[in-house]
Amino acid sequence: MTKAEIASEIAKTTGIDKSAVVTVIEQFMTVVKDSLAHGENVYLRGFGSFIVKQRAEKTARNISKNTTLIIPAHNIPAFKPANSFKEEIAK
Repeated sequence: MTKAEIASEIAKTTGIDKSAVVTVIEQFMTVVKDSLAHGENVYLRGFGSFIVKQRAEKTARNISKNTTLIIPAHNIPAFKPANSFKEEIAK
């Protein structure tokens, strides 16, 4: 399902104009991205959590040049579904 399909479904079920729904979805995604960029997790009770995971520094190998690289520590975004969400999907 795409963002446009989600917006259409929400607009159909709520009666809200589709352009307003798209604006809300875009702003939601912006707020989540900004929060994660500042190291803040986003918790949506009953749905899940958007969290920032820290990856440790590690050594990698470039096989073609037979050299080693150091990949620095970095943060990555992740999603952890709520237990109620996982149970509903498992049905």
